[in-house]
Amino acid sequence: MIPDDDPSRSLTVANPDDPGTTYISLVGDTYAMLVTGEQTGGRYCLIDMHVPDGGGPPPHRHDFEEMFTILEGEIEFTFRGEKHTVRAGSTVNIPANAPHNFRNASGAPARMLCMCTPAGQDEYFMRIGDVVAGKDAAPPQLSADEVAQRRHRAAELAPTYRSEFL
Repeated sequence: MIPDDDPSRSLTVANPDDPGTTYISLVGDTYAMLVTGEQTGGRYCLIDMHVPDGGGPPPHRHDFEEMFTILEGEIEFTFRGEKHTVRAGSTVNIPANAPHNFRNASGAPARMLCMCTPAGQDEYFMRIGDVVAGKDAAPPQLSADEVAQRRHRAAELAPTYRSEFL
């Protein structure tokens, strides 16, 4: 039986150009938090990722599903050690617990939507990244000590967000 409607939950319309959108700079990428776990009761989050040439996270894994839809450009995904080049219009699903990473090796910027189920990755990114003014904002210029601090904080918080770096 389907439960009754929950009127405390409202319609969410996500627009990356909305002035209220939070943008996070992380590993040289810019992530717009479109739909947060707070808005979905923890069911999922949706992140608009702008990935410059050379951008992308280090190898990692986590115990939640992660789905990417490439909107612009192309991204090289490494899944269980095997590389796959994925172009605009395609969707990739990374199963929970599988080792993976992505990298933009195309020579041009790329953009993709990332949905994590359940949510939590949005909170993690907010805690380890730097808030920037918008999708086209330059990443902050960090000293070597600040970069080391960010890496330490990411590794320290990873278990809290069901993730590990490989």
